[in-house]
Amino acid sequence: MTEKLLLLGDQAIALGAIHAGITGVYAYPGTPSTEITEYIQESPLAADRKIHSQWCTNEKTAMEAALGVSYIGKRSLVCMKHVGLNVAADAFVNSSMTGVHGGLVVLVADDPSMHSSQNEQDSRYYGKFAFTPVFEPSSQQEAYDMIRFAFDFSEKYALPVLMRITTRMAHSRAVVQTLEVRKQNEISFSEDKSRWVLLPVNARRRYNELLAVQPELEKQAAESSFNEYKKGSKQGVIACGIAYNYLMENFPNGCDYTVLKISQYPLPVDIIKEMVSECDEVLVLEEGQPFVEEQVRGILDCTGKIKGRLSGELPRVGELTPDSVRAALGFGGYELMDASKNVVGRPPALCTGCGHRDVYDALNEVIKDYKDAKVFSDIGCYTLGALPPFRAIDTCVDMGASITMAKGAADGGLFPSIAVIGDSTFTHSGITGLLDAVNSKANVLIIISDNLTTAMTGGQDSAGTEKLEAICLGVGVEPEHLHVVIPLPKNMDEIKRVFKQELEYNGVSVIIPRRECIQTLKRNAKKNKK
Repeated sequence: MTEKLLLLGDQAIALGAIHAGITGVYAYPGTPSTEITEYIQESPLAADRKIHSQWCTNEKTAMEAALGVSYIGKRSLVCMKHVGLNVAADAFVNSSMTGVHGGLVVLVADDPSMHSSQNEQDSRYYGKFAFTPVFEPSSQQEAYDMIRFAFDFSEKYALPVLMRITTRMAHSRAVVQTLEVRKQNEISFSEDKSRWVLLPVNARRRYNELLAVQPELEKQAAESSFNEYKKGSKQGVIACGIAYNYLMENFPNGCDYTVLKISQYPLPVDIIKEMVSECDEVLVLEEGQPFVEEQVRGILDCTGKIKGRLSGELPRVGELTPDSVRAALGFGGYELMDASKNVVGRPPALCTGCGHRDVYDALNEVIKDYKDAKVFSDIGCYTLGALPPFRAIDTCVDMGASITMAKGAADGGLFPSIAVIGDSTFTHSGITGLLDAVNSKANVLIIISDNLTTAMTGGQDSAGTEKLEAICLGVGVEPEHLHVVIPLPKNMDEIKRVFKQELEYNGVSVIIPRRECIQTLKRNAKKNKK
């Protein structure tokens, strides 16, 4: 039974994956990809089909688990935000070398303009680097259709498929027409067992096979229904993914330009050459970095016709908008305004009643007596401790960096060297840093601020809940230097006493301030009333 539904882009992808017959979705929460897994977790159809949808500890474990599903012939979806692909990169790149058996789609949500991210990384480069097919939908309907097709494509060519979306695609809604629901694959195994063992002798053979299939992948992209080439005037436009929508919003009565819509990669080189030979100028519209523009310039040996982010017609950073596309097309009659001139800034802040507030109040009070005290922090709600009124942290680089940076600073002679990390980030990528610190007897104080959830992305389960003390002891933290405190104003004197005590210990100390996130506490209270 088919139906029409109003869906976010993330939801369209999730529903498309369910309907495509996945056996499991593997993910670590990260905006703007989180809603994909949440939709599957809340779907009655997914529950009826027993689709695995539990959160993973990090993106690398998610990628590897999904590859295990593929190994037995079933279909799996991996979801992450763009910086999560850095964490999963080892497994992702090597999955192209092993190939896949059951269809495997790696869904990566990029975040141009850095709404909730540390950089504007463009995941299409990873696809090119790994020689994997890349898909980039231009609409919610195409996202639904495309992920179903991507699983078929993955199995046909025995390769993982990277599907790239951006924030606006993930978080905007449109009507989606659904298709029939497919059965899940039965367990089966690949006839070529050797390709799953990447010893050099096997890897060299697989690499040659991977390179040999590239011309066929390019041919498929050129013939793809997701890529459209329409000839028109001497003004040419290459529009990638959602940028095609931004283009068409400027032409409500139809566009008479020569337009190449690209939603499947590798680039259709012959079509691009034909297009440029027939156009006076070609504008490249793409979200993120000048991935296509750079390649087109290389293909055409700098004809001077190619315009885009590199030539200044489009902004070098940030998201595209219908207005920025309009400006690049040379249309007048409007003023393109910076959003900051129209919207009053509302910097984020820690919630009233948040336990992190009490941690930072106590920490600031204690370290004011130490001239060179530095606090290395991490990715999570507590990163807001960098802002007023706390100004309590000195660094925030990437997931798990707090402990290892604090260790490195201590190795170099800094005292005191303090790390602040959240419970979910700790299990994501902080445990190995703690092990390094213990093994080298580093003089560091590590604060694992435990709010019993993955709060920043909406309150998903945290992998370390009720396990943090056991993990720390298992790694080798001395029991007498592992403390749990309850971050409340009434306990402030005790918390400060423990902080001071452990700062003076010459070795690894771990303090776990534990209090449930105020937001999940409220939600749970509402549920319990029903």
